[in-house]
Amino acid sequence: MPSPVAFITGITGQDGSYLADLLLEKDYAVHGLVHRPDAVAASHIRHLFAKPDIIGKRLFLHNGAFEDATHLRRVISRAKPDEFYHLAGQSSPRISLELPETTVDSVGMATLRLLEILRDLDRPTKFLYASSSEVFGSPSHSPQDELTPLNPTTPYGAAKAFSQQMARIYRIAYKLPTCSAILYNHESPRRSGTFVTMKIARAAARIKKGLQNELQLGSLTGKRDWGWAPDYVRGMWMMLQADPVDDFILATGQLHSVEELVAAAFRCVGLEWKDYERHDPALLTTVEPVSPCGNPSKASRLLGWKNTVPFEEMIERLVCSEYDGL
Repeated sequence: MPSPVAFITGITGQDGSYLADLLLEKDYAVHGLVHRPDAVAASHIRHLFAKPDIIGKRLFLHNGAFEDATHLRRVISRAKPDEFYHLAGQSSPRISLELPETTVDSVGMATLRLLEILRDLDRPTKFLYASSSEVFGSPSHSPQDELTPLNPTTPYGAAKAFSQQMARIYRIAYKLPTCSAILYNHESPRRSGTFVTMKIARAAARIKKGLQNELQLGSLTGKRDWGWAPDYVRGMWMMLQADPVDDFILATGQLHSVEELVAAAFRCVGLEWKDYERHDPALLTTVEPVSPCGNPSKASRLLGWKNTVPFEEMIERLVCSEYDGL
């Protein structure tokens, strides 16, 4: 029996790289779309390049851009994927307020182009869109579930909501096996340093080693539902194994504040965080979501999924990874 074939956009990012690892372990043939070929050797899939039985044999990388629909169609048609994971796109709500047109095009229109390409394939391809808790914006209740009304408050959230709705429409109108994973914040050592979790973990490690003197942050009161990224990637795969495919929230159902995150990170290195944290009003966001907390009960009930790494352990893993890497 031939190996299943998967296609991943955003394969060099945190989620894409963990997903590639998972699928390769499960004996998939994996195709990935790469926007910057020159950066692949330094990306999160660089460890796979050291395996001669992987690159070009079970893992295939394709150069491409979402603006070039003709090239995308050609690449995807040749790959003939059984499963398609669309994880790529601009990933910062804050930046989206400065670059709304770029955000809407890279997040919203890219998804629509992919759905149109998949609609024309000879056989149905299971499609998963990586959505975000940002689609709820300022929800009327907490925790949020799959029936919570969408109410985005940033261009990023609006573009994510558009993509999520388009995936649902294609499932209904064209009977395609499409779904969205509504992802709450999820972290790992592969998380970009632009995210507050890694900024804090890196600062704690660097301050402990005498490489940095202070940590500048905006608000400490903001709260998030933080989980462990490899668990969320496993949840995405589980979603496409379900029959029929459906939308699921992947979250922990627990809120923690930025202050709790800072305190936990500095505890890992035996320092008092208040001695090093400095408030920077320039880092405050103009639109702050109202305590986005997800209800994962549907995923737990129907998929058997859960987040396995508690908050404190997750922060410790991030800090230790940064400390050991210095």
